[in-house]
Amino acid sequence: MSVKSIGIVGCGAIGRALLKAADAGKLSVPVAGVTSRSEKSAREFLATLRKPPPYLDLAKLIEESDLVIEAAGGRVVADLAAKVFAAGKDLMVISVGALLDHPEIIAAARERGRRLFIPSGAIAGLDGVKSASAGEVSSVTITTRKPPQGLDGAPYLAERGICLADLKEEREVFSGTAREACRGFPANVNVTAAVSLAGIGPDKTRVRIFAVPGLQRNCHDVEVEGDFGRLAVHIENVPSENPRTGKLTALSIIRSIQDAVDTVRIGT
Repeated sequence: MSVKSIGIVGCGAIGRALLKAADAGKLSVPVAGVTSRSEKSAREFLATLRKPPPYLDLAKLIEESDLVIEAAGGRVVADLAAKVFAAGKDLMVISVGALLDHPEIIAAARERGRRLFIPSGAIAGLDGVKSASAGEVSSVTITTRKPPQGLDGAPYLAERGICLADLKEEREVFSGTAREACRGFPANVNVTAAVSLAGIGPDKTRVRIFAVPGLQRNCHDVEVEGDFGRLAVHIENVPSENPRTGKLTALSIIRSIQDAVDTVRIGT
């Protein structure tokens, strides 16, 4: 169960943040390799590091790694999980929304005795949500506010011809379940998927998404009601170089990797 090396699948904003952290000595486990659908740009980035890990094809990366980190988008998750588990390795999924459409991944991890890590990402309070769900929970609501550019390209908006370019005031662009939100905004609401998996599920968790012109941060409010009482969490994340992703996401993944290595665990 020990993690002696990690492999990173994807070299976008998240993958690069992890590689920079490793290069700065902020990870206590070596990076065995990196792979990406864009080999040229990945190699160019690796060349900027002091001690770059090797660029490997996927099969070799899985072979060389104890823990594979998915940072390549939801479309790769199902196939990647099958290959990682078949090789007897563990997996960390960053594109958490993909797990809602592929619950068999969670089942396969349990059947094969492999560890499947789901970081908190850009959200806080998952420990509280998990603890509350050990009892009776009546409702979980997530309200997300982002600058319009942070929602660009969302399928839900494109399908409905919703343009946010000239937005002058706050506008609610979505209200529905966590499952619907993850399908409609796959690059924006991995926090929603994480909260729903920790709590009462994707079909009972309610989500509202607002576009707010001039907003400088990605904001999330989580409210949970149950027999324990009421839990409310407010988060304001500074966007990373990718406006859809907050800086806290990469920090959460770094800490999750540390927790996978450390024998001491704080929190649930």
